[in-house]
Amino acid sequence: MLVPGLLQTEAYARALFSGHCPPLNEEIIDQRTEARLGRQKLLARVPLPELSFIINEEALRDPVGSPEVMRAQWQRVLEVAALRNVEVQVMPAQRGFHPGKNGAFVVVETHEHKHLAYFESQGVGCVVSEPTDVSTFALRYGKLRSQALNVEESARLIERMVGET
Repeated sequence: MLVPGLLQTEAYARALFSGHCPPLNEEIIDQRTEARLGRQKLLARVPLPELSFIINEEALRDPVGSPEVMRAQWQRVLEVAALRNVEVQVMPAQRGFHPGKNGAFVVVETHEHKHLAYFESQGVGCVVSEPTDVSTFALRYGKLRSQALNVEESARLIERMVGET
């Protein structure tokens, strides 16, 4: 439903936190925005992590903030997607139902090669460590990758969106 936090611009993140229900005060919005942007250091951590994102086209097209905020957000996605350790794929809107429609999730492999999954809804997150359940998330992720546009097609779609504004 949203651009993943590791790919968000400050203005996009701030717009999200500003729309929180119940409303957050400015200090909390500032703290949460700063924390979100701070986590983006992961993109350049050494050793480089291998990161892959699948974003629904609707999440890219749904206006969060002004048209300028969205244009900058699309450019940020393209910038991060150009990193050698990051892949971004877009799930086209016309694809219909797919496993990602049940909600966003993250699949992680630790340095110790332990596999975990994580999902969040309405600000409450859950870490999944049971191997059978993690395997189900990994299966869904594989299905999503096969149904999404490839990396090059995804970049071209986002470039067209930038050009439309």
